[in-house]
Amino acid sequence: MTNLQTQAQAAARSQLQGQVQNPPQGQTQATKPAEPAGAEPRNLPAVVPQPDDAHEGWLMRVMRILFGWKAAATRADLEMVLTAAEESQSGFSPEEAAMLKNILGLRECRIESVMVPRTDIVAVQQEISIGALLRVFESAGHSRLVVYNDTLDDPTGMVHIRDLIAFMAARASQQPGPAAAEGETPQPPDLNFAKIDLAMPLMTAKIVREILYAPPSMPAVDLLAKMQATRIHLALVIDEYGGTDGLVSMEDLVELIVGDIADEHDERAMPAVMRQNDGSFVANGRASLDDVRAAIGEEFDVGEAARDVDTLGGYLVVRAGHVPVRGELVPGPPPFEAEVLDADPRRVKRVKIYRAKNRRPATPRELAAPAKTPATREEAAPANSNAPQQRP
Repeated sequence: MTNLQTQAQAAARSQLQGQVQNPPQGQTQATKPAEPAGAEPRNLPAVVPQPDDAHEGWLMRVMRILFGWKAAATRADLEMVLTAAEESQSGFSPEEAAMLKNILGLRECRIESVMVPRTDIVAVQQEISIGALLRVFESAGHSRLVVYNDTLDDPTGMVHIRDLIAFMAARASQQPGPAAAEGETPQPPDLNFAKIDLAMPLMTAKIVREILYAPPSMPAVDLLAKMQATRIHLALVIDEYGGTDGLVSMEDLVELIVGDIADEHDERAMPAVMRQNDGSFVANGRASLDDVRAAIGEEFDVGEAARDVDTLGGYLVVRAGHVPVRGELVPGPPPFEAEVLDADPRRVKRVKIYRAKNRRPATPRELAAPAKTPATREEAAPANSNAPQQRP
């Protein structure tokens, strides 16, 4: 009887397993037959859900690869860890924490906040000669320059200094010498730079490359991905009317994550706002209002004007109703006043800020001092009236 009972139980289990794996048509999982009382437990195979890697964001993948974070870690969890009171609680160094915070804030950043303004773009006209183009590259200190037709609102592309050097080397190449013997290194051809026509127009050289275009509201992370996909590292920011608003390079976007990048040719940056011995402050016209407020104090609050302008020079233009001239006094947020130390017909360059009761006339040395731009790469003279400087 024991063997018969065992065989009956085995047959019943096989029949039940077949019903589970191949249910009758119309029968769903919710209506499958219940197990009979007293039946032995069945170890049937079950589907184990796997993490959906396809929907895992690139940020989470970076965190998982670099720092061992699991895919379950959310953006809120990471922000909470980075804002921990002590570094030992987060496990990140100050540099790592700063970079991660910058990455988290990247999706909220628009390129209009990082672009080089139109007045600071170095650009060349498409009919410029090769010799003049070399001079512009020498003074600008950039590897890429915007090329335009009639005005900067009619761009045609960009020119890379590597393409210019390759073009000149190809034109200057002489006929190669006799063939080298077997086992010897062939000698490179000599270069005769006298063969280069420096008066040749840029468009004739056919070295102008394509450039990207982006609206001011485009997220910085989207433009960075587009630059990676197209392998074009320079983009013009275009306004709603098709005019040129500014310029963004890949270096500008990378600096949003890692901070300022300086190379061998960059000069040391001058402070945007400097305190003087008499308690006043000398500031660059391009200094941001946030930097000015951080240097002077919370009293320097421009109020609603901060919604319309970003720089100290722009604020003074709004307050005065025109571009102030050198020596003009402009009232600032009480109790401050500003004296324009240097300006041109287009913008304010240097300003002296002081409390109204502590006003002291600017000294001849302060008036004669040249304006220093806070950015390290905006020292070169503009190539034309529309185009001062941009990052390479």
